[in-house]
Amino acid sequence: MKPNIVFDMGQVLMDFAPPKFIARLGYAGEDAEALRQEVFRGWEWVAFDRGDITGEDVVRSACSRLPERLHGAARELVFHWWDEMIPMPGAEELVKELHDKGYPLYVLSNASQDFHKYFDRIPGSEYLPRERRFVSSDYKLLKPEHEIYELFFKTYGLDPASCVFIDDNPPNVEAARRLGMQALVHRGDIRRLRRELRDLGIDVKE
Repeated sequence: MKPNIVFDMGQVLMDFAPPKFIARLGYAGEDAEALRQEVFRGWEWVAFDRGDITGEDVVRSACSRLPERLHGAARELVFHWWDEMIPMPGAEELVKELHDKGYPLYVLSNASQDFHKYFDRIPGSEYLPRERRFVSSDYKLLKPEHEIYELFFKTYGLDPASCVFIDDNPPNVEAARRLGMQALVHRGDIRRLRRELRDLGIDVKE
């Protein structure tokens, strides 16, 4: 029986890169850093991914700490950062190859409810069935909390030992391993990821 391959989203399937999103709006220097800190690195973004607050809440709270000239940019970033989706190099080809070889594919991602608006725009998303996309804000849980992994296993009836999890965040990978999954940290090097998958017995090309 083929192992289940479980993908994180940001920095695995697509490039979640706030500095690029901000630069795309024409901001640099202190204004760019203020937007990065107050929009993407505030407590609000975490609560947004948990599903505890809305995008409007994120904008309102971030803008309370930003100068008025940046309020429009903050709103644009919260609601439209994904307008120009940036795929991770080699991700689409890897997902397609695994799909074509019959590996069951899943997504386990920390993301807000906007995930359901933009995920289908990620190249390769057509090989990741909607019913196998497990998103933090749907369940009010976040990686690396053990509860989100345990609910993921329960929802799909999966044995942790039958899963290979790919995430860019070492704490998320450590938590997955503690719960019995095989897990890999993806550092953006698709050749290295393929090599590590082959080392686990996954049939992928070099």
